[in-house]
Amino acid sequence: MKRSAAEIVREYGPFPGTDHVHGVTFDGQNVWFASGDKLSAFDPASGSTVQSIDVAAHAGTAFDGQYLYQIAEDRIQKIDPKTGLVLNTIPAPGNGGDSGLAWAEGTLWVGEYRGRKIHQIDPQTGTILRSIESKRVVTGVSWVDGQLWHGTWEGDDSDVRRIDPETGEVLERLDMPAGTGVSGLESDGADRFFCGGGNSGKVRAIRRPK
Repeated sequence: MKRSAAEIVREYGPFPGTDHVHGVTFDGQNVWFASGDKLSAFDPASGSTVQSIDVAAHAGTAFDGQYLYQIAEDRIQKIDPKTGLVLNTIPAPGNGGDSGLAWAEGTLWVGEYRGRKIHQIDPQTGTILRSIESKRVVTGVSWVDGQLWHGTWEGDDSDVRRIDPETGEVLERLDMPAGTGVSGLESDGADRFFCGGGNSGKVRAIRRPK
């Protein structure tokens, strides 16, 4: 396993009226983050908030190229970012123990926090297609360039790790500074990960290894 220190390249926030950052996603232009009772988007160049949607937003967030998906307690909501309307709701696989959320290959990938699993599910029905075991609690989940990454956070220790999507074996690990947790995780499709900072109310950008 390759192991290195995470390189934090920028911090965003804390944002007004935001105590916690849960899920994080990227729509190709703006970064979205979940903060309990709303979804907000900010411009990663300026750091300024550009949009907010009043909707239950308790854990992971994902974007499929058109719609947002947001975990709210034991369900996943499909949201139109233009109108803020909830278009569909499906059950979440962890029955309320769900954490990260990512979109890849036409399906949703859902972290189950204490279950230490990542589930691939049907975005229309919530049916579990397969499950991957992880060695640590799972927070954020992200697919980029065919690689599966997820965040972990236990006590003061937190990291972002790449795992084999077939076996769950840890292939690479980026250790966050002590006391710097990762709640949500999403790639910008290039050289950065955006990491939700939990109760810091921040989003941090870290460098993705080449």
